[in-house]
Amino acid sequence: MRARDLAVEYESVRVDDDALEAARLLAERQLPGLLVLDRDGEPKAILPASQVIKALVPAYVIEDPALAAVIDEKHADRLCEALRGRRVRDLLSDKAARPPIAAPDDTALEVAALMAQARSPLVAVADRDKAGLNLLGVITASQLLHRLLGHAEPHE
Repeated sequence: MRARDLAVEYESVRVDDDALEAARLLAERQLPGLLVLDRDGEPKAILPASQVIKALVPAYVIEDPALAAVIDEKHADRLCEALRGRRVRDLLSDKAARPPIAAPDDTALEVAALMAQARSPLVAVADRDKAGLNLLGVITASQLLHRLLGHAEPHE
C-alpha cells in the first residue's frame, strides 16, 4: 500500500484564517488537529486541538491549575472570546515544525516511520513538480493504525 492510496481529504486552514472558525471546525468534526497551509497552499504546520484549548485557558490557570476551580461556569463559558480577532498563525507554537510530508510512492511503513520520527498525528502526502507542491491528501495516525492492524493476525 502506497501513501497515495492511503491519503484522504482532510480539513485544512490557512495561516490567515480566523482562529475561532478553526476552533469550530476542530470541534464540529472532532479532529485531533488541523493541517495549516501557508499563503501559497503548502503545508506549514499542524495545529493540534490541544494548542487551541491552551489558547482558551488563561495563563494564570495554566501556571496554577488549582485556580480553575474558582472560575465560575458563567466565565468559563466565555473562554472562546479569547479567540476573537485572532488568526490561526497566532495559535501556532513558536516551535511548530513543518508537518511531515510523504511522497506518493512511500510505503505504509515509510509513512509510519516518518510519523513516528516527527511525533505527528498527521502526515501530508504531496508530490512536487515545477509548479510547486501538489497536496494529494493526509494520512492520520488512527487511519494508518487501522490499516496496519488490519494486516495483523488476531492473537488468541
